[in-house]
Amino acid sequence: MADLLIYGAYGYTGELMVAQAVACGLSPILAGRRGDALRALAEPLGLRWRVADLSTGALDAALAGVGVVLHCAGPFSRTAKPMIEACLRNKATYLDITGEIAVFELAARYDAQALAAGVTVMPGVGFDVVPSDCLAAHLKARLPSAQHLALGFQSNGRTSHGTASTMVENIDAGGAIRRDGKIVQVPSAFATRTIDFGLGATGGVTIPWGDVSTAFYTTGIPNIAVFIALPLSARLGLHFSRVLKPILGLAWVKARLQAKIDAGPRGPTPAQRARSRSYLWGEVTDSAGQKRVSRLQTPDGYTLTALAGVAIAEAALAGKLPAGFQTPAKALGADFVLTLPDVTRTDEP
Repeated sequence: MADLLIYGAYGYTGELMVAQAVACGLSPILAGRRGDALRALAEPLGLRWRVADLSTGALDAALAGVGVVLHCAGPFSRTAKPMIEACLRNKATYLDITGEIAVFELAARYDAQALAAGVTVMPGVGFDVVPSDCLAAHLKARLPSAQHLALGFQSNGRTSHGTASTMVENIDAGGAIRRDGKIVQVPSAFATRTIDFGLGATGGVTIPWGDVSTAFYTTGIPNIAVFIALPLSARLGLHFSRVLKPILGLAWVKARLQAKIDAGPRGPTPAQRARSRSYLWGEVTDSAGQKRVSRLQTPDGYTLTALAGVAIAEAALAGKLPAGFQTPAKALGADFVLTLPDVTRTDEP
């Protein structure tokens, strides 16, 4: 069997992936830029490690004998392209944990090359976008005539250093929805609605979540919006950020925000993750006014990411993923998320 390589293994989520892979009996090769961090992580576990930046030669050397790459080093808007191309050159399946719309759209453009190489290109194998993608596919099956899809999520968990860094990178990017099959740029918090995630009604606003891209490839539904549940103060802050957009885009402003993130914790502690839950909601409607609503409950987003990412890597190693550009639910089905521990789904009649 070809090897699994985890790139960015010493990052917060990368370490969770390594721990989950070892718990599943895998012996991944650990890779990244920093040899000291790789050695400290790999040697106590008896794992191999390879130092590589994202240059062509370094990646080709790192991918020798590798069949599957689980890429955990963001922001993926910078790192995905060289890693995808290295995987295609070396005939290795590419998996990552991005939630960035632009990265999904980039990956889709490699479909023909991935088919020719006989490998899979599948971004978004973590909380972004496994549960929401599976929920979208489930709703499409419940209402095949659906023309509109709304998804939403709510969590009481904390963010990691990497997630926060990606948020800073895109802080001035505004929002996005899909309208009539096209991705459309819209202002931050473009739309609001009241959503019941199963905990009672709460307010949500649109965000440029990865499903604006992926749910279209999974379901074919042409109109898609994704909402996040936020307290009123945060929703107002997003509206106000429209006015501050030119300032938020300044390099020195982003540098100040990044410095604050760098000074903080790497991510939630195991105890915090154990206490955290994530709640997802989805609604589809069609032109006749028919509607279906379903919900998911999952573990903390980072825990879910490790569970889903390693499970999909195992499927790839076993040759169970179709070649070409894929989304999680398109490749593995709407019920894949239910195979993960502590995940439940409910449907409104």
